[in-house]
Amino acid sequence: MTTPTTPEKTSSGRPGPGRIRPRALPNAALRTELRRGIAPWTGLAVALTLLVPLWSKATQWQGSWGDTQTELHSAATLLAGPLVAAAACWQGGREHRRGTAELLLSVPRGRFARVVTAMTPVALWAAAGYLVALASVFAATAPYTGAGGPSLAIAATDLGFLLSVAPVGFVVGRLVRWRLAAPVLAAVLYVALGAPGYLESNARFLSPAEQFYLEGSVPVWWFAPVLLAWTGGIGATVLLAYAARRRLPVVVPLVLAVAAGTVIARTGDGLLRDDPATTRKVCSKAAPGTPQICLAASDSLVLPQVSEALEGVFSRLEGVPGAPVRYVAPRYEPKDGEAPLAHAVRGWGITRDRLTDPREYAASTALGLTARDCPDGEDRRSAREADRMERTDDAVRSWLAGEESRWYPESRRLARLEAMPDTDRRAWLGRYLATRNSCTPSEVPAL
Repeated sequence: MTTPTTPEKTSSGRPGPGRIRPRALPNAALRTELRRGIAPWTGLAVALTLLVPLWSKATQWQGSWGDTQTELHSAATLLAGPLVAAAACWQGGREHRRGTAELLLSVPRGRFARVVTAMTPVALWAAAGYLVALASVFAATAPYTGAGGPSLAIAATDLGFLLSVAPVGFVVGRLVRWRLAAPVLAAVLYVALGAPGYLESNARFLSPAEQFYLEGSVPVWWFAPVLLAWTGGIGATVLLAYAARRRLPVVVPLVLAVAAGTVIARTGDGLLRDDPATTRKVCSKAAPGTPQICLAASDSLVLPQVSEALEGVFSRLEGVPGAPVRYVAPRYEPKDGEAPLAHAVRGWGITRDRLTDPREYAASTALGLTARDCPDGEDRRSAREADRMERTDDAVRSWLAGEESRWYPESRRLARLEAMPDTDRRAWLGRYLATRNSCTPSEVPAL
């Protein structure tokens, strides 16, 4: 195979009788690889591999930037990573399957240029598939988020990992002449990426698939450069070790990867820090006779829903001495005059920016007002006294939630509480709330 040439032209623009010089051609081989073969299918496969599992559980992440990127990071590393490695491995073994490996040795282009030309389309299409999925899930999350924003550092490291795993898979395909090398590599890589997550040491953070729980947390400022140096250094080392004419350049990315890996292993959990933009309190406006409700800023869009769900509880406690003046999300420690709200997480208690079951949310909040954190087997509590206290707590919870007793339907305490005159009931509830942190049954007023 020879390189196309063109006669040397004179100053008039016509070909002259002089010597022949090579004609500068664009990289037609790279353009062809980008349009044909396995590379375009890799981009489509990556996009579907990310979007299908994420969309199946959209209620768990839609509405929270942290949850969105936690799920996307998990899918990109554990699912798309092995997929890209397998596609690159299949691309790398193409010459052996076609029997053209020896023929390519006669091409004047160097080995490194040939490897990069064949491997790059798979990596670029994989990156395109990831970016399509990234844009899709961000667009789906944006309308329902209360505070904070997406982390470009997490997106950059996930993208860098997919670009780095492609040369590793390609080199394996060149070295291993086995048709099943691609699926076996995908399976091995899946196990290798997921297994460190079961370790307790900081070495687990060396796995690009380590699960970062980003709800209320953001990476430190140097997160992306260090993790990109770690994964990119490994990919570049493998590529240069196989294709570079000289071995000395391999040392540079290898040293960079080792240095970055050392920093990651020593830092561990310090790779993330609290995000004040999402963890700060956002409270409803204070109004006479109406308790405040305080949620995390990331859930601020749910505040009207919570206020509406708790209207019944608030109305029943209106005028009761010692009733809470503020209700706070479970992540905040209640102080004097405060009570905890029900625990609701996205996908179970919250869907996008709506409560999935407002009545259950109100019942769980009422339960938090009556639940006692008492150790079992206290000497001061006989079985009969403990049962009386538990039945009283259940009657108060049921009345506050406006529903029938769930655990003691035969008990008449709820009926007695409902039959009380309003003035007497408020006075009795005031005495009851004064003892809601007590584990001594005799201190709880009888009902």
